[in-house]
Amino acid sequence: MDRFAIIDRIGVKYHIGNTETGEYSYSQALKAAGKDIKDYQKATTGTQHQFLDLRFENDRLAILVECKNRFSKWDKKKIQGQLQDYVRFEKACSDKRIVAILAETEGDDIWVWYGQSVIIDDEHRIAGEQVLHTFEEYEEICFGKVNDKIKIVDSIKILNEKLHSDGINEKLRSQFVGTCLLALKNGLVYRDVKETIDPETGGNLSPERVLLKNMKDILEGLLTKSGSLNKAGKLAILNSKVLGDQDVTSLTYKELKDILEFVESNVVPYINDKNTAGQDLLNLFFTTFNKYVGKSDKNQAFTPDHICDFMSKAVGITKHSRILDPCCGSGAFLVRAMTQAMDDCDSEEERDHVKKNQIFGIEYEEGAFGLSSTNMLIHGDGNSNVVQDSMFKRAGWIEGNDINVVLMNPPYNATKKCCDPDYTKNWDAKKKEDPSKGLHFVEWIARHVSPACKMAVLLPMQAAIGHSGDIKAFKKKMLDHYTLDAVFSFPTEMFYPGAAAVACCMIFDLSQRHEKAGRDTFFGYFKDDKFIKRKGLGRVEVTDSAGNSLWIPTEELWLDLYRNKREVPGLSVMHKVSWDDEWLAEAYMETDYSTLTQNDFQKVLNDYLSYLVKAGDVYEA
Repeated sequence: MDRFAIIDRIGVKYHIGNTETGEYSYSQALKAAGKDIKDYQKATTGTQHQFLDLRFENDRLAILVECKNRFSKWDKKKIQGQLQDYVRFEKACSDKRIVAILAETEGDDIWVWYGQSVIIDDEHRIAGEQVLHTFEEYEEICFGKVNDKIKIVDSIKILNEKLHSDGINEKLRSQFVGTCLLALKNGLVYRDVKETIDPETGGNLSPERVLLKNMKDILEGLLTKSGSLNKAGKLAILNSKVLGDQDVTSLTYKELKDILEFVESNVVPYINDKNTAGQDLLNLFFTTFNKYVGKSDKNQAFTPDHICDFMSKAVGITKHSRILDPCCGSGAFLVRAMTQAMDDCDSEEERDHVKKNQIFGIEYEEGAFGLSSTNMLIHGDGNSNVVQDSMFKRAGWIEGNDINVVLMNPPYNATKKCCDPDYTKNWDAKKKEDPSKGLHFVEWIARHVSPACKMAVLLPMQAAIGHSGDIKAFKKKMLDHYTLDAVFSFPTEMFYPGAAAVACCMIFDLSQRHEKAGRDTFFGYFKDDKFIKRKGLGRVEVTDSAGNSLWIPTEELWLDLYRNKREVPGLSVMHKVSWDDEWLAEAYMETDYSTLTQNDFQKVLNDYLSYLVKAGDVYEA
């Protein structure tokens, strides 16, 4: 297939060349981005690889095609290494998903790579790819279908109802389903299980007992393979407190088999943890299910998956990032960060290093810790550095791991036992919950990570605009030492159906104090994420008439505004602030009053009254 035929097949409107010959110069592209190609060239390939034959792109996908006359005339390792170089250059130029192709011009053979990391070797080549697809087809492959997300969410509702009818306690359901999914992904056979003899006791084991024992064996094998920290503790949670729970052990073989069959038929087909789109669906499944259950305190909120994704991209995670979530809950931030870091890798060795050495989590509450352990195992291990403890007892551990990225959603109303003892010892007897609304968690972590660290934290609106002495004191501490880079106002009902808190995201640059940085802070009014409430399912993604996601272009717009510090009326504004100011876009954006209606005015009043009630400043009669 000649080059013109390749362009015609993939799509001429997506073809991008930046040289007179129609090739794509990565030296030129990197220079335009303020980078030097020499910084991204490897000694093994030298400097000869700069010009890619064909490149196709839109705002989220790049397709790289290197043409060879016939593969048999070339050293396979050499041409694969050449394509790997182009993938590396592309990652340095943009954050687009990548499809990489080697194509014959004197024959019809093609070799294709896509998915997570895009590692160009025989092991990661897409098996069975024998024809070129259109750009739109590759886009669907790489990003998945929004319809698949809806199917996942619908399946969660059905599965939750099924577990309820089978007598599984709601606090146990998410953990149990995660354990079932983990076992299925690692070869569990659950059909036609027969009664057998227990080799340890000599007694009879019923089919359901045999099945539960097999699941326990799989879990133990996975934790042994991972070299996990606190293996015994994790096994105790996953085995005794999940599979050994009375609700689970009371299931009949038929009930247990039906649950496993449902998960295998309605969840497993949509998730492939080797592929970024598959990771996305898997994390959506896990975080959405957690909305039904989760932490012991119903006011505690699991961060929605798409918000985790946005915050991870906002801090610019790469394969060199060392990421900590000190209040990791179900592990949603860690999974997102791990996925993004591995997307930046060039080899399986780099991916393994990310999973084993660059992802760190701490969770205080046992149930949530069990969820995070399972979640990380499901996503390909990466759980070795997730521990159950108070973050305030882990100062040395945190400092020793040279953390340069923090993602966190601390508790907003933590009780005394969950807070920093050095802080709580000064509380008066009337204080029952954290008066800093989570800010003291943020300030403590900032003191124990690398000065080169970037932090993205979810906090309630009170932390941004509250006037209490504690809130102001911690805002001052932060700006006395660090820079407030950005604040994003997020959707009002972001945690629905969980906590009712209205949250914002603050991004801190820990390299210098705010006054010395001398720059304006970026404020984003990111209230419309193109998700809507759906009865019984929480908030779900909206699509256009063709079924395309409206969140994806929204996220790209938000990131563009923040990265380029662009001011757009109604969406973003730059403003210089101090610790004594309100840290929220609403305080500084100009409003076009000509478009306002009486209904808009009434809504503002209703929202403000609701906020005052939640904050405890006024009380309903």
